[in-house]
Amino acid sequence: MSLPANRSRPWCWHRGTAYFSQRLAELTDAELDAPTALTGWTRRHLLAHVGYNAAALCRLLDWAASRVESPMYASPEQRGQEISEGATLGSAALRNLFAHTVARLDEKWRHLPESAWQTPVRTAQGRIVPAEETVWMRAREVWIHAVDLGNGGRFGDFPRVVLDSLLTDIVAMWRKKDLGTYLVLEVEGSAPVPVSPGAESAETVTGPLPAVVRWAAGRGAVGLTAGSDRQPPVWL
Repeated sequence: MSLPANRSRPWCWHRGTAYFSQRLAELTDAELDAPTALTGWTRRHLLAHVGYNAAALCRLLDWAASRVESPMYASPEQRGQEISEGATLGSAALRNLFAHTVARLDEKWRHLPESAWQTPVRTAQGRIVPAEETVWMRAREVWIHAVDLGNGGRFGDFPRVVLDSLLTDIVAMWRKKDLGTYLVLEVEGSAPVPVSPGAESAETVTGPLPAVVRWAAGRGAVGLTAGSDRQPPVWL
């Protein structure tokens, strides 16, 4: 069966996976030891995380198919320990972990019964979403972490639909957490997006869409035309 052609946007996941794979293939095994911009994480930690994230999403799909609760992670501590231990694997094992879990996740999606796509499941952040949302969750993961590998990935390479969806997700999360109420995001060529419409004071962050999304996602102020001195609220 085919994946649902709605907000989940399966082609974004396929392109994102290919993009991450390309960035990964360009790294030597020795280069996996290098640090990333993510505090305390080397590329090995990042690769372990991306691999185990796919396995965690498989558990959500098992939940959707069986209607028996199967959380992504037993606890935040278990998730952290899994990543730390995964980072100690050999380079070949880490690369195989990524490839194997990608294939396993794809198979889970393709065999999920039509009736199960709308089954509510719970994300690691505690959000209740339909199972079909796992496709977008994975797309978001591989696109952003391809940049986090730090060897040439750029938000400017992302398809427009991915950038738009990321910005929508980030602003929605800020609003849910009541964060960044003073911010107004001004994407060149688009109407301003106030995090809290009607706020009395505002600080503006302006630039091309890739630059604004990069900043909002906490990946640095690169290419902004205004607001580069400001720090974004945490969104995940």
